[in-house]
Amino acid sequence: MRDGQLLVDDIEAISPQPGQVIAEVIACGICGSDLHALSHADQLVEMAEVMSAEAGPFAPAPMDAARDVVMGHEFSARVIEVGPNVTSLTVGDVVVSLPIVMDSGGLHALGYDNTYPGGFAQQIALSEVLCSKVPNGLDPHLAALTEPMSVGAHAVHKSVITPKHAAVVLGCGPVGLAVIAALRSAGVETILASDYSASRRALASVFGASELTDPAVESPIAIWRRIDGRKPLVIFEAVGVPGMLESAILEAPRAAQILVVGVCMVADSFRPMIAVGKELNLQFVFGYDPGEFADTLHRISEGEYPVSQMITATVPLEGVADAFTALGDPDSQAKILVTPNETPSLPGTV
Repeated sequence: MRDGQLLVDDIEAISPQPGQVIAEVIACGICGSDLHALSHADQLVEMAEVMSAEAGPFAPAPMDAARDVVMGHEFSARVIEVGPNVTSLTVGDVVVSLPIVMDSGGLHALGYDNTYPGGFAQQIALSEVLCSKVPNGLDPHLAALTEPMSVGAHAVHKSVITPKHAAVVLGCGPVGLAVIAALRSAGVETILASDYSASRRALASVFGASELTDPAVESPIAIWRRIDGRKPLVIFEAVGVPGMLESAILEAPRAAQILVVGVCMVADSFRPMIAVGKELNLQFVFGYDPGEFADTLHRISEGEYPVSQMITATVPLEGVADAFTALGDPDSQAKILVTPNETPSLPGTV
């Protein structure tokens, strides 16, 4: 990412620091936050500064949008070089990792850092302690989806939901699908999924939604009232565009919980008095923890999460810019994988 544009260029090779390995990227997913970062880099930096003030010494190094950034934070990779003090990884190991790398200077967020390249590079540096080995037999392309699927698991863990609740998921992009899969794993039977895209609604059904709706035809909360209105409701907002939160508050029943999972990068507004009058529980969620990340990798390897159905295309580095554009069409694309070291081999190309 250079001056608000995506381009392919050579960068200086990286060497492993103590506790690090160098890995060859096998696959890296394009995330909605990547699209937001390209369009709203300055706002992203501003908001990251606010959040970093709370994190103190655990805050990642700030990103400078005026300098080059190699994006990509949803990846699987094969170890090709082991640095000093590394004991649990060897050359040839296939791994996934939390998108953080540590060095003597602190933490760096892979994909949003000027020093370390993210997963849209052929090689990346990883911290040994944050890596998990991909189980034998699991396609590394599928393992690359551990990161986005972990977001859904974290959102469900942060909610009050139990099998006695019903759930509404607004938006069936990758984040919404991750939420649906995690809800199904948590034993929630009534999962109403809403999206304007017919293809994404079909994916929601594969991931475990029990009811599907086009919000232009019928609100999912109206369906909940009609078929199962006695169960307490938890709403997951997984769209992240202005107006979605206000809409959810307007439609939510009294005492419902609303989980905001979608990332809205611009200013938004809602009327607090409506939420106050309904005594709504409003919860914002972000990321995941290492335990959720490891558990998600396990669930993918066991086939519990049907992530292969989410992958709609694969592109080499030269196709990344076009892939960003293609993801603007929700009817044709869900998750596109970048394969920096191979030609496309999965169904569908952009």
